[in-house]
Amino acid sequence: MENNNQSHDATRTCLAVITGPTGVGKTRICTELAELFDVPVISADSRQMYREMKTGTAVPSPEELNRVRHYFIGNLSIHDYYNASMFEAESIALLEKIFRSKNLVFMAGGSGLYIDAVCRGIDDLPAVDPDLRNDLAAKYQRLGIGWLRQMLKKLDPDHYQVVDLKNPNRMLKAVEISIMTGKPYSASLGGKKKKRNFGIIKIGLELERKELYERINRRVDEMIEKGLIAEAEGLYPFRHLNALNTVGYKELFEYFSGNVSLEKAIELIKRNSRHYAKRQMTWLAKDPEVKWHHPDDRKGIIDFIEFRTGLKS
Repeated sequence: MENNNQSHDATRTCLAVITGPTGVGKTRICTELAELFDVPVISADSRQMYREMKTGTAVPSPEELNRVRHYFIGNLSIHDYYNASMFEAESIALLEKIFRSKNLVFMAGGSGLYIDAVCRGIDDLPAVDPDLRNDLAAKYQRLGIGWLRQMLKKLDPDHYQVVDLKNPNRMLKAVEISIMTGKPYSASLGGKKKKRNFGIIKIGLELERKELYERINRRVDEMIEKGLIAEAEGLYPFRHLNALNTVGYKELFEYFSGNVSLEKAIELIKRNSRHYAKRQMTWLAKDPEVKWHHPDDRKGIIDFIEFRTGLKS
């Protein structure tokens, strides 16, 4: 079913979201499309924002950055605090500015929470009782991540299926909100959609699982060749920071700590990247507004954009 944000109206400005799982080819396709329509790209990748993490987050190449203006690439340090609510505010302000001279802007990324922040708005969640937060944090430190996972699975089985089960901060937040509100954390999400003064279309890129996983494995090998090990080694002293709780880095930190071999660490990066892609697809599959295309279906994607926006490439 179409919504009002996606009506065919050539006089309206439009945000075209290019999304999909890691490794599917979002950056390449979005750069090509933005160059074709002569418009900029807003990155909705929550890790490509950190300037110290270029190799492991597969930021656009210097050549791609020269061809098309990209926003939110390398704009933060790993020491900076940042969240989806801040991204929402900054992106909406940026879009208002760009739309004064352009009718179309692309957004590329696989961070579903960041994309939803711009397209739907961040839900107004209750403030957590500090005593509850401290109590849960203490229990997590004492009982470990297995206890935290079981708590989340009991309180919110739906969110348990999509959350990063290696990210204790996100799980703690979900448990906190579930206990405070007396209902699953996921029930507090996806509330009333904020009204935007621009149209929104969403294009999802998908591949057969076997091909996607092969691409992910190859990309990890390419990252290793491009210097990921040296990049991660330089960041090892800061491994406690939330920004570095990221696939590609945390596995190498285990290698530097002497807990696994380098071969095993690389194997884990590939496995965890595949698992992350699966979680991304689970999240995106719930959005009926996404129009799915094969990454190589360039003509079909262009035709869809032109039809939905009334613009010509």
